Amino acid sequence: MIPKEILKKVKRIEIQTRGLVNDVFSGEYHSVFKGRGMEFAEVREYQLGDDIRTIDWNVTARMGHPYVKIFEEERELTVMLVVDVSSSGEFGTVEQMKGEIAAEICALLAFSAIKNNDKVGLIVFSEDVEKYVAPKKGKSHVLRVVREILYHEPKGHQTNITAALEYLSRVTNRRAVVFLVSDFISSGYEKALQIANKRHDIVAITVTDPREIELPNVGFIELEDAETGETFLVDTSDFDFRQEFSTKTSESVAVRAKMFRSMNVDHIDIRTDHSYIDPLIRFFKMRAKRFR
Repeated sequence: MIPKEILKKVKRIEIQTRGLVNDVFSGEYHSVFKGRGMEFAEVREYQLGDDIRTIDWNVTARMGHPYVKIFEEERELTVMLVVDVSSSGEFGTVEQMKGEIAAEICALLAFSAIKNNDKVGLIVFSEDVEKYVAPKKGKSHVLRVVREILYHEPKGHQTNITAALEYLSRVTNRRAVVFLVSDFISSGYEKALQIANKRHDIVAITVTDPREIELPNVGFIELEDAETGETFLVDTSDFDFRQEFSTKTSESVAVRAKMFRSMNVDHIDIRTDHSYIDPLIRFFKMRAKRFR
């Protein structure tokens, strides 16, 4: 039995994303994600300027004058949401935790996909893959996907992106658009990401809380690593300590961004203290320019 509060969250997210999908993301989504290829649609009489390679010689011979084949883009895509549910997703110092924002982003992308008649699938992972939902179409299926993300109780605490990407390769036979949603508190996944991106269209969505980048001056505080459970006391009034923390985290973010660029992996950086709408819109516009 799914708790009422989860059903309420699902309904709230559905209502919240419906307007965005209809007003903003539907057309953008359609324009930036290509289908599997071109499929035959019909034949018509040859017109000046048509590519002679498209002439249908069988029809031409029957009709006595040239006919050409017309092809259309085969729109149906498979969209896979690969979602990190490790313990670090339960962190949040603004209005929402990282995991809640990740669920809303996934819902927005999923509703955009089904509006374009695409299939949506789900892989939920922590240190291992914990849930797989095969790609299907339809609103009821997407609502199930959103419920699974919100309702899932993780068994593991840490993040293993390599395991998730290797599992993706085993269960997804055809090329897919893959949204990898995580805070990327993980290491050693570069090779797996490179391999997966050759087969699929990977989009990395990083969800970060501002306190993971910069510490406030609030004196002594006890911090806990959500994924390892390790606790340690720090003095945030120490300017040098805060500066060093900020420098190291910024360097880590820069290295990760450089790695994505080197692999041609599209990347969307989401922060919990800002709306995720603007970064998503910028991403869609950037992709649209690329495919013009």
